[in-house]
Amino acid sequence: MEHGVMDEAFWDDMYRETTRKWSGKPNPQLVAEVSGLKPGTALDVGCGEGADAIWLAERGWQVTGADVSSVALERAKEHSAEVAWLHLDLTKEHAPDTYDLVTAHYVHLKPKEDMVLVYKRIAEAVAPGGTLLIVGHDKQEMHRHEIDVPDDIFFGAEEITSLLSLDEWKVEVSETRTLDNPDHRMYDFVFRASRVTPR
Repeated sequence: MEHGVMDEAFWDDMYRETTRKWSGKPNPQLVAEVSGLKPGTALDVGCGEGADAIWLAERGWQVTGADVSSVALERAKEHSAEVAWLHLDLTKEHAPDTYDLVTAHYVHLKPKEDMVLVYKRIAEAVAPGGTLLIVGHDKQEMHRHEIDVPDDIFFGAEEITSLLSLDEWKVEVSETRTLDNPDHRMYDFVFRASRVTPR
């Protein structure tokens, strides 16, 4: 698949390539970072086929799973009726509410200006006292061979930090992690912060 603008049509086409894109298991960084938090309201941005959102719901969270792809959301709805599934394009609109937890895993967009805008709007959706968790393909991935994605979609935890007003946030995790059992990738960046003042 060619990588032009990574918009709704791009993601719909990607999901249509196969009847199931992902494993159906929650992302390990989500499990590691969220297991100790008290359940509340949660927004899972870029929920895809729904594994992370469903995992959160099974642990007592009141979850909204949001994605730009209608194809992905239709699949997610087949797996759980307990999650509120939401079609959401953060390049064009804001999240409808604020949440105790806002999580986004591997939300990568092109052009990069769209990705910066989306990450800012993801952060805006965190309620005072809430937690922001962003996990993505780290910039180190661009140095590996046969990575079929454009270089400018890679980000790092330090770039997430630069988008936030740090007087409003307590950064708890900001690092690159090497995966123990890598499949198509080896490095994740992990960024977790709590909002300490109202936005």
